[in-house]
Amino acid sequence: MGTADAVPGVSGGTIALITGIYDRLIAAITAASPALARRALDGLLGDRDQLREVWTDVDGAFLLALGAGIATAILTVTRALHVALETAPVLTYGFFFGLIGASAVVLRDEFRADSPARIAAAVAGIVLAFVASGRASAALGETALATFLAGAVAVSAMILPGISGSLLLVILGQYERMTEALSLFVDALLASVTGGPTATVVETGVPVVAFLAGGVVGLLTVAHAVRAALAARREATLAFLIGLIVGALRAPVTRVGEEVAAWTATVAGEFAVAAAFGALLVVGVDRLAGGVDLE
Repeated sequence: MGTADAVPGVSGGTIALITGIYDRLIAAITAASPALARRALDGLLGDRDQLREVWTDVDGAFLLALGAGIATAILTVTRALHVALETAPVLTYGFFFGLIGASAVVLRDEFRADSPARIAAAVAGIVLAFVASGRASAALGETALATFLAGAVAVSAMILPGISGSLLLVILGQYERMTEALSLFVDALLASVTGGPTATVVETGVPVVAFLAGGVVGLLTVAHAVRAALAARREATLAFLIGLIVGALRAPVTRVGEEVAAWTATVAGEFAVAAAFGALLVVGVDRLAGGVDLE
C-alpha cells in the first residue's frame, strides 16, 4: 500500500482490496472517535484495562504492522521518485500520465452517465482538477498551512480504491515538493545519528510534521465525509471522483512543460513510451484485483 500511495494513479486502497484487508482497514480507521480518544487518555493516565480495550477496538496490532509497512515503502519509494523527477522529469511525468489515465479507464464501469446529476458531478470533478492542476502550486504556496491542507486531502484519499493520494498532491502542485521534503528530512535524521546538527533535523522536519498532522486530521474528518457522501449519493460522488482523475491528466503535461524548453518530437516520444508503461502497470494491478469494485 505504501508503494502504491507513493505514485500518482495507483491507489493504496486498491492494494488493500487485492490483499483482502480493505474491510478490516476501513473498520479500524472509522473506529476512531472523540469518545475513543477520551478512553485512550484515561488508559494512559492509569487505567490499563481501558487502554487494552481501546487497542482492541481500533485493531491496534493490525494498524501498527500495516503502518510500519506503509511508512517503510513510502520512505524508500519517494526517495527514488525524487531522484527520478530530478534526473528524468519527462519520463517520470509521462509514467504518471499513464498511471492516471489508466486509472480512469479501469474505473469506467463505476461511472454511469444516466442522470443530469451524475453528469454534472463528473464535469465538476474534471473542471476542478483541470483548473487546479495548472494553478494550485502557485495558489497554495509552501507554507505550513498549505502543507497541512495537502496532507489532509492526500492521506484521506488513500483509503479509497481507485483514488490516489499522490494524484491529489500532483493536482495541488505539492507532489515534487513533498518528495523532496521527505528525502531531506530522512537525510538530516540519518546525519544526526552520526553526529550531524540536530537543528537541520528540526528545520527539514517542519513540512513533514505539518503534512502528517494534516493526514491525521484528514483521516478523522475528510475520509468520514467522503464515506458519508458515498453512502448518501454514491453514484454522483463516484462520478465526481472519477472526474477528478480525468481532469488531473493536465498535471503531468503541465509539469513537463515547465521542465523543457519546448515539446519536441523526442520529448513527446519519451513521454508516450513512459505513459504506456505506466498504463500497463495499472491494468496489470486491476487484472490482479479482478477489477476494482467500489461497493
